[in-house]
Amino acid sequence: MPGLPTPTHASDLLSRYVTTRALTERLCESLSPEDCQVQSMEDVSPTRWHLAHATWFFETFVLSTLPDYQLFDERYHALFNSYYNSLGRQHPRPERGLVSRPGLDEVLEYRAYVDRHMQEFLAARDYGDERVAVVELGINHEQQHQELILTDIKHILSRNPFLPAYRDDLSSAPTDAKGADLSKVDEGVHWIGHAGEGFHYDNEGPRHKVYLEACTLDRSLVTAGDYLQFMQEGAYEDPLCWLSLGWKAVQDGGWKAPLYWFRRDGRWWHYTLAGPAPVRRDAPVTHVSYFEAEAFARWAGARLPTEAEWEVAGRDAEVDGDFSDRRLDAGRVIHPSGHGLYGEVWQWTTSSYSAYPGYAPTPDAIGEYNGKFMCNQYVLRGGSCATPSNHTRPSYRNFFPPEARWQFSGIRLAR
Repeated sequence: MPGLPTPTHASDLLSRYVTTRALTERLCESLSPEDCQVQSMEDVSPTRWHLAHATWFFETFVLSTLPDYQLFDERYHALFNSYYNSLGRQHPRPERGLVSRPGLDEVLEYRAYVDRHMQEFLAARDYGDERVAVVELGINHEQQHQELILTDIKHILSRNPFLPAYRDDLSSAPTDAKGADLSKVDEGVHWIGHAGEGFHYDNEGPRHKVYLEACTLDRSLVTAGDYLQFMQEGAYEDPLCWLSLGWKAVQDGGWKAPLYWFRRDGRWWHYTLAGPAPVRRDAPVTHVSYFEAEAFARWAGARLPTEAEWEVAGRDAEVDGDFSDRRLDAGRVIHPSGHGLYGEVWQWTTSSYSAYPGYAPTPDAIGEYNGKFMCNQYVLRGGSCATPSNHTRPSYRNFFPPEARWQFSGIRLAR
């Protein structure tokens, strides 16, 4: 299929499918059916919807192309369609939390039904490169929803007055203050975009050349202590610190601190997936918008990197951060605790999310996956503590609107 690279490891497609699907359900083990129903804002989807939509993707783009496959429930086609307009109507996104049926049990039955048919299909190994590419995309798509399950349930539980923990069997870990081993960016022409074989999203290419001025990226992420100083010097009350739209967001939202921060007994606390905790000054600041990141950078006498600078500076760093699945395996809180390049916080760049030269989406429904969102969004790089461990790379382009705060997003400065 044009725009979808054929994976070089198609032989282990079945095992990776099974492993990925199992991790999704493992992430939900501590949640009640009621937890899985709630939608706390328009950007957040209920956990139950994530479980169903990732399943819908495999049923729609793989199983439905097979001659004898019978849909689990034809009504699900519209109910769990996210944004694929070429496939027909979708249930309104802000109303996903209003749909109480099918319940969690039936959604899990749906997953089991699709898993059974997908495993039979993959075990038969009767597929061509095009279907391999779509299954590979589906696996990576489900990994994106694993991250969204964590970010969304954090927002959902934070709206509960009891501030319950996502899991109460996770412990915090010591902070590693060592910065990432970043190289400076030399002046000149550099290549960016995905190189080599293996899966990548279509928006990571085509590989192309860019000219960059010399610069450096800070070795460490901006910490909560750094950000507290920004707050204490009155930045949230000073319009001169902010872009015009950023100042409007501060005023309209009543922002005084990063999302999830609150005052208790004269000090700053924040809500984490392990429940309320005091803000650790040495931990990376997280849950800040592009507007807040840009304002902090300006206040600090620095700036945010462009996505090309970030990729060039970090391409030789080992993609070996502290990701969500590794944290769960170690019984650790899913919250940034160190200062690595990968697996702590997504890092805002100053680059608008737009197409690379020569980019063209596929002329079918899958072409709607990335390309149509290339407007009014900013690129983030690096992966976060909520990202699965094999789901980021130097060329990965995450993107969100500049006011978004509920993702694990933070700040690395360029100079």
